[in-house]
Amino acid sequence: MSGHVDYFRALETPRLARLSHNLVAAAFPLMKLMPARYILDRAEACGELKAGAHIVETTSGTFGMALALLAAARGYLLTLVTASSLIDATYKARLERIGATVIAIDDPRGDGNQPGRLDCLQTILMSDPECFWTRQYDSPRNWLAYARLAEFLVRAMGKVDCLVGCIGTGGSLCGTGTFLRTLFPDLKIVAVDTHRSILFGQPAGKRMLRGLGNSVLPANVRHDLIDEIHWVGAYPAYMAAHQLLRLHGLFQGPTSGAAALVAQWVAKTYPDAQVAVIMPDEGHRHADTVYNDQWLAALPGWPCEQPSVPTTLSRIMPATESEWTRFSWQRRSLDDVLATQSLR
Repeated sequence: MSGHVDYFRALETPRLARLSHNLVAAAFPLMKLMPARYILDRAEACGELKAGAHIVETTSGTFGMALALLAAARGYLLTLVTASSLIDATYKARLERIGATVIAIDDPRGDGNQPGRLDCLQTILMSDPECFWTRQYDSPRNWLAYARLAEFLVRAMGKVDCLVGCIGTGGSLCGTGTFLRTLFPDLKIVAVDTHRSILFGQPAGKRMLRGLGNSVLPANVRHDLIDEIHWVGAYPAYMAAHQLLRLHGLFQGPTSGAAALVAQWVAKTYPDAQVAVIMPDEGHRHADTVYNDQWLAALPGWPCEQPSVPTTLSRIMPATESEWTRFSWQRRSLDDVLATQSLR
């Protein structure tokens, strides 16, 4: 166990909200504190992370905020590498005020430029071999951290029949799902992604929905755990986030909106199942965008009609930002699924 004062435990403890008779949401202020703390604690315990060390990571947002808070409290230097499309001036200033150095590289394609971010990070590591890279995409410490969330859900709900969650690094959904499935072997795991994310076989491209999807494939994304995948466009996610605030008093980010949209459909489709949904962060970062009517009005095609059900695909393909699609994954590897696609 870490000897540090536990400053931020409340921020990584979700509020449980019942969205329907068979749907419970774990709504976090800042979920990424859970893996960030676990990764640092384990690294300190085994001597990988020395006092006053320099931590580096590539991040699209909330993992960076979690690291910034912990690094400031524990006396570490921190450099975060992100893309210009993923961070606004206000959020960058918040991270810098806490003490982080933020490098925002160009992102001409609007897909997050993850390869470019990793190249930048490698340059930093080569110039300072003593740096500690938290490796949120590939370190098993990321998904192992979510044993605490699995325990939290079991204590609150008893049996969990279905788990719904967003997928970016793979940590929260695959970690929580792994632990829950040891108790409930028939657990259905539903992943929520967004269009033009490569995680489940779509071609990479510009993504409007921040914090969801990826342009590289992290090792922590474990496809053979997943029963079905949903791709949610930005507009349905924004409207679902508004509905969470209006109907349930939950001020969450748009990735949480996407997860809630899918989970509500799952709960209606399987009315006898106990469904849990992971909602990773609050909406404060999005107050000037997703919750700003002027910003929304400037979006092409906004407002659109909110889809009430997903379009079921037989072939994986991207869709528009107003659409919501799904595909039956059936706990297969990515290679196996893509092989069947190429035969069609």
